[in-house]
Amino acid sequence: MDRFSALISDIGDLLAVYWKSYLINLGNTLLLALVATAIGCLIGLICGILNTIPYTKNDPWPKRFILKLIRVIVRIYVEVFRGTPMILQAVFIYYGLPYFSGGAISFKGSTGVWMASLIVVSINTGAYMAESVRGGIISIDPGQTEGAKAIGMTHFQTMTSVILPQAIRNILPQIGNNYIINVKDTSVMFIIGFTEFFASHRYIVGINNKYFPSAVIEMAGYLLMTLIASGILRLVEKGMDGSDSYELVQEDPLTMTAGTYSHPKRGSNYDERSKEYGAEREGR
Repeated sequence: MDRFSALISDIGDLLAVYWKSYLINLGNTLLLALVATAIGCLIGLICGILNTIPYTKNDPWPKRFILKLIRVIVRIYVEVFRGTPMILQAVFIYYGLPYFSGGAISFKGSTGVWMASLIVVSINTGAYMAESVRGGIISIDPGQTEGAKAIGMTHFQTMTSVILPQAIRNILPQIGNNYIINVKDTSVMFIIGFTEFFASHRYIVGINNKYFPSAVIEMAGYLLMTLIASGILRLVEKGMDGSDSYELVQEDPLTMTAGTYSHPKRGSNYDERSKEYGAEREGR
């Protein structure tokens, strides 16, 4: 109990002195994760659409060649960035681009570090989202694509009006999952000097050596960010699903506009269900 009280006291002392550093770098983490996830989703959406453009052996060979080349490029991109750690990707982009370009491409100052971090996290997210989008597209019933083609819709129209609205709803949990992953994985950007939430911990521990109390603050901060993101995502999903209560349509409006048919009263001269009406028709 005494150690717990000491922990609370140490956390209070750290927050009293360094709360501004924690708060500013927490905001940097949220901003980087949010913008990078949005850009990564856009990259993944483009790659997923390009990767699912259909072609047949009857298509002209230039079209088949270009589409096959696009799929190979997308596959290489996805495998490379999914199969390597983000921390090494940051090293390769931040230090590798200036190295191979002879200094023509460089990331100088805090703006350069921001730009490099944004590029790394966005490209990494795009690689994961490309496969998520592809899976969301192929999960839609092929009959919907065939129906869209039957009424004369192009591939672009089919994607934007029929397939993607449903696919995005299917992959929405994965989008939220990628955002939560990015909130945590931005901590590896310290390798190129980006000052995110975890950088506060490294800086403060280096000054006062209160490693565990600062780690508790970091843990609580990351957990708070991810819980809020999860709650917002669930609200968005619920909004896209619509209301649980609905009213069944009991009549066809197209039929009503064409007019409805009412049977004559039973037993009348025009009642086709009566024996007299049937005998009269046979006599004719």
